[in-house]
Amino acid sequence: MTRIAGLHTLPLRADLPRPWGPGVPHHHVIACTLVLDDGRTGTGFSWTPSIGAAAVTGLLDHDIAAFVKGLPPHPEVVWDRLWRHLREAGGGGVTTMAMAAVDIALWDLRAHELGLGLADALGRRRDTVPVYASGVNRHYSLGELTDQARRWIGYPAVKMKVGRDDDVERVAAVREVIGPDTLLMVDANQRWDLFRARAAIRELEPFGLHWVEEPLPADDIAGLRRLRESVGVPIAAGESLATIHEFRALLDAVDVVQPNVVRVGGITPLMRIAELARLHGVPTYPHLLPDLSAQLALALPLPCMVEDVEDASLAALGLLDGPPPVEPGPDGVRVGAHLGHGLRFPTLEGR
Repeated sequence: MTRIAGLHTLPLRADLPRPWGPGVPHHHVIACTLVLDDGRTGTGFSWTPSIGAAAVTGLLDHDIAAFVKGLPPHPEVVWDRLWRHLREAGGGGVTTMAMAAVDIALWDLRAHELGLGLADALGRRRDTVPVYASGVNRHYSLGELTDQARRWIGYPAVKMKVGRDDDVERVAAVREVIGPDTLLMVDANQRWDLFRARAAIRELEPFGLHWVEEPLPADDIAGLRRLRESVGVPIAAGESLATIHEFRALLDAVDVVQPNVVRVGGITPLMRIAELARLHGVPTYPHLLPDLSAQLALALPLPCMVEDVEDASLAALGLLDGPPPVEPGPDGVRVGAHLGHGLRFPTLEGR
């Protein structure tokens, strides 16, 4: 039986053309090659906008590389065994971020072995998915914000940041630019408590919000449940959670769950979360990373949209070699005819 023979990492950094504020001028990607004893390789990656890249790399190079050597290249089997092995280091955060690199590489290998693209290896349910334009724009001036909104005209939905004293003015300005027929979502990034969230949402309701994202701290499940019961706008959350157990608690408190494929530990747990969410009638909208998330969205059990943050995809950051596997745009996602996930990092090949 084929076994895993080795693991190699390569930390990469890319400057953001549109910084996410003073503290986030670039993104970190830890590219990973998983090598089998028959010579085949799979490509994976971890990602973080700011914190933890060195810790993720260290965990991969030491504890994880030694543990996975000799295991069969089966994504679900490796994920479960690795999870048990790493639990002492924590049940999320750096642990699952590092696990994602291995799991994504194993799915790349599986899809190649099947002679399929990733979406087909997972079980494609649709040929395209709508894209919503998104921006990390809380620090933008009103003029910069409306200029960005004009660049988004033509998309079926857009998302902007809130959590400022002048939110009403800014949301009104974006709504005026995009018109009444474009879906508008707002993201508070955990900046409110329950009292302020209720007041803020009621002020913003007249602008026809499709959802309010992360209105409260991510782990305040009881607060999210109370908020959802008291406002007339759908609630979305989940990008900051890491385990299926956290998502199980979240599912009766929100209308949309948003797992990030890296933060939850890879493709294997994201698909498990999506199946669990389906049992509750809650759709899964993958968070960020459209280069990979769009391919997963084609195989998710319930309809969803893909988030494309302006100039922040792996392709837009210049981190990929060759044509991008995914092209998101106003008319939806186009996925290429590649094998595997089609993500290749230029200086990692051949290591």
